[in-house]
Amino acid sequence: MPPEPSARWLDWAQRLQALAQNGLTFCTSEFDLERYRAVRQVAAEMIAAAADEQEIPRVLGLLVAETGYATPKVDVRGVVFDARGWLLMVRERSDGQWTLPGGWADVGVSPAENVVREIREEAGLKARAVKLLAVYDRNKHPHPSILQHTYKLFIRCEITGGVAAEGGTLETSGVGYFPPDGLPELSANRATASQLARMFEHYARPDLPTDLD
Repeated sequence: MPPEPSARWLDWAQRLQALAQNGLTFCTSEFDLERYRAVRQVAAEMIAAAADEQEIPRVLGLLVAETGYATPKVDVRGVVFDARGWLLMVRERSDGQWTLPGGWADVGVSPAENVVREIREEAGLKARAVKLLAVYDRNKHPHPSILQHTYKLFIRCEITGGVAAEGGTLETSGVGYFPPDGLPELSANRATASQLARMFEHYARPDLPTDLD
């Protein structure tokens, strides 16, 4: 299925922003630098136009703050099953909906360390990472549009201790295990129904290779 028009516009804007950012990083000609700044302005206008024209200055400010060679951001998600084959999920305070424990990867910490920390902070459980199940390009999945081009890492983890309970962060307000036919309302910014269905397939068939977009 082709992406929705708004998603295509965001993809184009992200690519324009990356071209502008890379040009501003490596170019030395003031003539060319001015044109890369103009490309960045167009990218900001495209992104803001999808929501609110008044957002152009704010979006441009965010783009200007991005320096160096442009690369995707990384989001890690912990995939944990209990003995019944039910999936661990947490409820986000920001929207009251449910997702896999996880978030943006921190600099200086490995993907495995990041996801283990997220599970501890958001679900109160100690875990160890055992297998990378999927690396998804967020733009290729039916998530609501966001500014950043993002890669999503889904990592299978096993619980080593603790009791499922809110980990004491400001981000989550609930934790529980859910069966494939009884999932709660999902936080679509963070995980989609099709992605979770695929995680249940990985549980049923642990020999499946890592998914790559």
